Amino acid sequence: MNMTVNTTAGDVNAFDAAQMNATGAMSAAMKTYYDTELLENARPRLIFTQLGKSQFLPAGHGDAVQWRKWNTFEKSLTPLVEGVIPSGQKLGQSAVSVAVQQYGDYAAISDRLNLHAVDNVLLGAAEEMGAAGGETADTLVRNELCTGTSVLYADTLDDTGAVVATPVSRRELLADNNRLTPDVVNKAYTFLKKQKAPFFEGNKYVAVIHPSVAYDLRSHPDWLEAHKYAAAREIFEGEIGELHGVRFVESTEAPIFNGGPLYTQEQPWLTVAASSSNDSTAAADYGVSTRYRVTLAETLSREQGEALVGRKAHIFDTSAGGLMGTVEIVGCSPASKYIWLAEESPVALSGASGSADKLMPGEGGDSSRTPCAVYGTLFFGKDAFGVVDPEGMGMEMIIKDAAQIGGPLNQFSTVGYKFETAAKILYQNRMVRVESCSAYSAVDEAN
Repeated sequence: MNMTVNTTAGDVNAFDAAQMNATGAMSAAMKTYYDTELLENARPRLIFTQLGKSQFLPAGHGDAVQWRKWNTFEKSLTPLVEGVIPSGQKLGQSAVSVAVQQYGDYAAISDRLNLHAVDNVLLGAAEEMGAAGGETADTLVRNELCTGTSVLYADTLDDTGAVVATPVSRRELLADNNRLTPDVVNKAYTFLKKQKAPFFEGNKYVAVIHPSVAYDLRSHPDWLEAHKYAAAREIFEGEIGELHGVRFVESTEAPIFNGGPLYTQEQPWLTVAASSSNDSTAAADYGVSTRYRVTLAETLSREQGEALVGRKAHIFDTSAGGLMGTVEIVGCSPASKYIWLAEESPVALSGASGSADKLMPGEGGDSSRTPCAVYGTLFFGKDAFGVVDPEGMGMEMIIKDAAQIGGPLNQFSTVGYKFETAAKILYQNRMVRVESCSAYSAVDEAN
């Protein structure tokens, strides 16, 4: 059993004193003070949450929320016939539901650290827990929004800035040629307008953008800094500016796709141990098995295996020293280290020791060995998604003093947070995700 306790000498396990890395009772007033610290540090991180339709869940009413939506009526373009009652339209309603889940974390602080540290350890822990809690809550909302079905891809530009292609998949995006431009922003705005997505106040749509992508837009002459219009209307937390009818809110939690759990920047590839052009004797755990089977040198987790299916991978011929082609992975059996390809490799895959070919299942189509990060900028109309606000289970600071939690000798106290939340897309046609690269695609990792 493990419980990390932060001490003057580093982090130890409270139950066996193993090194894991290099107080009195609290008054009600102090509890309120630390709760305030938690919330103040969580609030700036709730970027996505602030844009959703908040749904209150009263205590004692179960753990699920249901949003009801009326259907829309068709236009009535047929003239009425004198004396004849028209057939009319049916009034219908659909529902979207979601159950809340509970999340939380804590840190344990030894009595000696609390006593001898120069800085206020408890206050510092409360501040950092607030930041972590806010980022956790917002990332949970973000992950739901990334399941949206409407996606646009940034146009491919040549060196002169002219559009030479319109990608239809993430794999076609290039670090230097597929960046978020004012024209692409205008396309996202037009998409939402054609879908009749309602505006936020001020007849504007809102987008959450990563700082790396915002860098590409800020220099455009049409960009309007947020402080120049802040007096005219309420400003969102993190709002940085406006372009083409879209108000941009900046967040480091805006999604970055860069291989997900498949690899790190240090090893952005899979190594081919053996390959066969005619072998479907084994069954795939994920996806389907075809006759084009490849055996990998690396051991994959089940999560990694599942994430591989449907992804396209670059083939690097080690002996030739370059990119030789792209293949789609359609099946995977992690325990056996097998993957199946949708079609035969355009080059013969080698499993020779020391010079094995590489498969790089990255996101963007960067032709080097460096993974090419792709960013999702999420554009919203009003009430595109809902966020549950459960009564009595909002963000809460929980502090246990040494007398309550610190074992037989009162050796540590704990500082933590807990909350319940859930988010759900309500209208797919009120949001669109624009995927692009940026000037930082070569260095940013998945989040």
